Amino acid sequence: MKQLVLLALSSLLSFAVTAAEVPELAPEGDAAAGEAKSMVCAGCHGADGNSATGGFPNLAGQHASYIADQLANFKSKERDNAMMYGFASVLSDQDMLDLAAFYSAKAPKPGVAQPELAARGEQVYRFGDPDRGVAACAACHGPQGKGVASAKFPSLAGQWAEYTLTQLNSYKSGARQNAMMNGVAVNMRAADMEAVASYIQGLR
Repeated sequence: MKQLVLLALSSLLSFAVTAAEVPELAPEGDAAAGEAKSMVCAGCHGADGNSATGGFPNLAGQHASYIADQLANFKSKERDNAMMYGFASVLSDQDMLDLAAFYSAKAPKPGVAQPELAARGEQVYRFGDPDRGVAACAACHGPQGKGVASAKFPSLAGQWAEYTLTQLNSYKSGARQNAMMNGVAVNMRAADMEAVASYIQGLR
C-alpha cells in the first residue's frame, strides 16, 4: 500500500513539474473583431492598412507583435504622439491584439524606390557605413525588409519613404527613444537617411 501511495505521489509530482515547464501561450487577437474596431483607424491608415500618403505609416502586413507593442507604447506615452495617444488611450489589451491581428493579415501594397537613390540606399541598408559607425539595417530587419516578429523588429518593406525618414530623424534627435535605433541614426548623414528610406519603400 505504501508503495502505491509513493508511486501516486511521484506521478503527481512528475505531472506538476511537466506542467510547469510548458510555457503559457501568448494571447492572440481576433482579426474579425479587429476589423470592426479598425474603422476609426481607416481615416489615416486606410481601410486595409495601406495608407494614402507618407504622413501615415502603412500597417498592412506588419507583425502583430510589433503593432500591439507600439499601441501599448502610445497608450503609456512611452512613444509620444498626441494623436495616437488619443486613440490608444481607450484601447484595452485585447483591442490592441485584435487590431494587430487584423492589420498583420492584410496584404501590403508594393512601393517604388527613386532610381537615383537606390544604389546608395541599398549599400547603407545591406552593409551600413562602418566608417561612421552605422550598422546595416538588414542585420535586424532582414535583406528583404521583413523584420523579425519574435524580436519585435518591424517589417519595413514597402513603407513610405516619407514616414521612414521622419522616424529616422526622430531617432537621431532622441525624440523617439530606442537605444538600438538611436545609436544607428545619430551617426547617419541626412543624404543617407533619404537614400535608405527610398530603398526601403522599394523593398518587396
